[in-house]
Amino acid sequence: MVRLGTGIGWRPEIADAVERMPGVDWVEVVAENLCPGHLPESLVRLRERGVTVVPHGVSLGLGGAERPDEGRLAALAERAEALGAPLVTEHIAFVRAGGPLTASARLEAGHLLPVPRTRDALDVLCENVRIAQRALPVPLAVENIAALISWPGEEMTEGQFLYDLVERTGVRLLIDVANLHTNHVNRGEDPAKALAELPVEAIAYVHVAGGVEKDGVWHDSHAHPVPRPVLDILTDLASRVAPPGVLLERDEDFPGAGELERELTAIGEAVRAGTRTRGAEPVAEGTPGTAAEAVRGAAAGQAPGAVGEAGERVRERVALAQTALLSALVAGTPVPEGFDRTRLGIQARALAAKRAGVVAKVAPELLAVLGTAYRPAFLSYAQTRPMRGGYRQDALDFAEWALLSGGLAEGRAKRELREWWLDRSGPAPRRRSRVARVARMGRVLMRR
Repeated sequence: MVRLGTGIGWRPEIADAVERMPGVDWVEVVAENLCPGHLPESLVRLRERGVTVVPHGVSLGLGGAERPDEGRLAALAERAEALGAPLVTEHIAFVRAGGPLTASARLEAGHLLPVPRTRDALDVLCENVRIAQRALPVPLAVENIAALISWPGEEMTEGQFLYDLVERTGVRLLIDVANLHTNHVNRGEDPAKALAELPVEAIAYVHVAGGVEKDGVWHDSHAHPVPRPVLDILTDLASRVAPPGVLLERDEDFPGAGELERELTAIGEAVRAGTRTRGAEPVAEGTPGTAAEAVRGAAAGQAPGAVGEAGERVRERVALAQTALLSALVAGTPVPEGFDRTRLGIQARALAAKRAGVVAKVAPELLAVLGTAYRPAFLSYAQTRPMRGGYRQDALDFAEWALLSGGLAEGRAKRELREWWLDRSGPAPRRRSRVARVARMGRVLMRR
């Protein structure tokens, strides 16, 4: 297994700081944000210095009922090859539902949602992981996710679910200790118990991140400093196994380089504290019959453990359950039986807030035109209107809804929103006269 060392999530906002940061052995980059033929110059320089770059996927939906999309797999493989990565990573989550398996419209979550820890869901996940492994040029590691909600009728703990996944597929694990803390606060799950049940010898690397608690719910924000409970879980993990790599994630509200370096130092101290606890005990490498053997067997092309295929009826059952949940979250349909209505409401609002934030980044003109009216209008739109084609399409759909709903007062904002939508909703930009283009540019410059 590759020894990665200390890493940090590479983001454009902190690219310069990461390049100058001492003690960074590797970086992780969101795979969907890269164009293989036009890598950011910062990443190119890091690679030339020998810094390992690992692509981290967020849209594959390995826990979804459908088999992984061949195009998404090919894109992930292309990015791994472009970066010369030793492995790629994704999530144990579903991100879309509906479609042919349920004879219903396809729904997009725009976020990672937890899969039920049931035998049906495990069968589907195992087959999807094996499909991905065959399509990728390097080993795959999958990450446990943070969750606000729990599925009713679960049959396994998280540790048991992950252990069986590794045994059956040989996949490696990306363990996010911040997500273990999130699930402790939100779902009452004991991080120590989860670590005790994990096949720790299959760990590829570890994520560490910050979050914030609001009204008794922990939000895995990646926008706050790493709290002490998360560092304590990291120490516990390091007392059980020497993690091949540990990485700090930060996605919003980026602090200065000095604060990021202090967080990396605290992470290193937490790992060393766990190492001292482990003392002279040998590093966990696995023994015959363990998950480590499954990892080695998979690498050699063998089929580890029991590998029954997920039949179409199993996929249909999983699809119906996931579609009912996602529809309640993004389309305002009734809450499925057994779910906590309050928590589902919190999750629905969190999904809508994330959509609003991403759409504002993808289409900043909407924020410029609507100002403070943008966010409440978007949240109202998102209550019953799910995404239907990515964030750019979401921006167009929102603008059309805002124009037709009557929620905008007549005036400059409505006229400019209409112009923006007309420019982008057709197959090609509208042709304008030179006078119209000059007048429009003058209005923009005056507002600046």
